[in-house]
Amino acid sequence: MLSKHQTLVKGRFPLKVVFRWSYRCLLVFVTVSILLVMGFRWAAPPLSSYMLLRYIQSAWMAQEKESVLFRYTWVPYDAISPHMALAVVAGEDQRFPAHWGFDFRAIQQVLEDKAQGKALRGASTISQQVAKNLFLWHGRSLLRKALEAWFTVLLELLWPKQRILEVYLNIIELGEQTFGVEAASRRFFNKSAQQLRPEEAALLAAVLPNPLYYRVNTPSAYVRERQSWILRQMRQLGGIDYLDEL
Repeated sequence: MLSKHQTLVKGRFPLKVVFRWSYRCLLVFVTVSILLVMGFRWAAPPLSSYMLLRYIQSAWMAQEKESVLFRYTWVPYDAISPHMALAVVAGEDQRFPAHWGFDFRAIQQVLEDKAQGKALRGASTISQQVAKNLFLWHGRSLLRKALEAWFTVLLELLWPKQRILEVYLNIIELGEQTFGVEAASRRFFNKSAQQLRPEEAALLAAVLPNPLYYRVNTPSAYVRERQSWILRQMRQLGGIDYLDEL
């Protein structure tokens, strides 16, 4: 028969095992995520987690023997028109050069709008969108949000701003199964991303963040209005010189 002391020790032992394995799993996760982020600082991602999920989704919904065509061509930052880089910053995250991954002013504005019952708008920065699209999945769970915050911090610590923007421009979806500005430019304008004019760049940026609803090739009145707004913002930011801060 076990003594009281032996019973307590035996009862605590499984808890120690749980803590020990939890610590090891956390250490492995932290190490792998840091190595992954560091690796993609220089290597071009062959695809993103969002691309993979979209491919699986499209293949699942496709008819038998119907092929699923994905357009994705990686190009370096210097092969992308600076007007395109400025357009996404103007349309999605104007404080991108200055913040450290989170736009707290935008978050505060969203909270104020929610309190007043106004329509909510996204406050995700370009860094957060890269973290989500490259490594994670879309959703509103606390786990996904926590992982997004972790990867956003890593991106800001381990990548220069220009690299974050470069990856963003290459992995964003800009049309049905069309990822990155090079593939989108070839598809919609029959030219390379390096040749995009300000109006074309603003039109591509105008369909974000819902390119499956808003269309570049058949822009609605809302998309045209947003295109004009982005062009005004590009001028007010000072043109492509604004990106010299990166």
